[in-house]
Amino acid sequence: MAHTPDNTKIGFIGLGIMGAPMARNLLKAGYDVTAYTLEPEKIEEFVKDGGKGAPSIAEAAKDADVVITMVPASPHVEAAVLHEGGVLENLREGGTLIDMSSITPQTSIEVAEAAKAKGIKTLDAPVSGGEAGAIEAVLSIMVGGEQETFDAAKPIFEALGKTIVLCGPAGSGQTVKAANQLIVAVNIQAVAEAVVFLQKSGVDLKAALEVLNGGLAGSTVLTRKKDSILAGNYKPGFKIDLHHKDMGIVTDAARTVGAAVPAGALVAQLVAALRAQGDGGLDHSALVRGVERLSGKNPDAG
Repeated sequence: MAHTPDNTKIGFIGLGIMGAPMARNLLKAGYDVTAYTLEPEKIEEFVKDGGKGAPSIAEAAKDADVVITMVPASPHVEAAVLHEGGVLENLREGGTLIDMSSITPQTSIEVAEAAKAKGIKTLDAPVSGGEAGAIEAVLSIMVGGEQETFDAAKPIFEALGKTIVLCGPAGSGQTVKAANQLIVAVNIQAVAEAVVFLQKSGVDLKAALEVLNGGLAGSTVLTRKKDSILAGNYKPGFKIDLHHKDMGIVTDAARTVGAAVPAGALVAQLVAALRAQGDGGLDHSALVRGVERLSGKNPDAG
């Protein structure tokens, strides 16, 4: 049976940059949503917008048909789902857990196995599109799990995104997300290098990026990021800290399966360097700042 607004209560764990707008889009679609996050003020804001708040993960999960987790990394998913007071202890048998965090494929497989032992269905369903995609409900959602569980959850996904694809069994969504983060990071680094090259060459940067984006060099990265790069605005839509975590997942998963990711490994180091320079809280487009430093410019010098 499909999880539609008239028959589905959702527990939502994690109201961060991505989770908050996603939970609100579920409200807009008519779902009954009870949210929990570590910051009480974010729960209060969600309640003001028409949602329900819970004082704990256990309370958010206990009356739910579906629980969605949207937290930063594998340890947070393990704590929220597997540990005492977590989702698997409190979600009813026959319920569905949808983890939309970006974590290691192996963690997703472990969660799926633990859930199955308790009669709970699972999907790993990480997303791409950043904060803007979350707000606009146009996320790309890559899913791992069983076809029947995926089909039932489709109405929920349709309230959150536009491109929704089942990629294989448990862990497959996370594997595809790792590939996504590899492509995005290398793409942003290429844009960053081009931006600094163009700046140093003295051309009209706005005009240059416009014409580049109209040809084969065009990308979603350029479309989404060029205006903020031009303004030197690196307010986070997706933090360097999180992309650093994801590049660790990519390089580790690639090594496990015997795939070479030489460009990805280099960009992983550049992301790590940017984080070490204190820019971890900035948007991943701040890779421009790293290239500026390598090119002899202080990005904070005005």
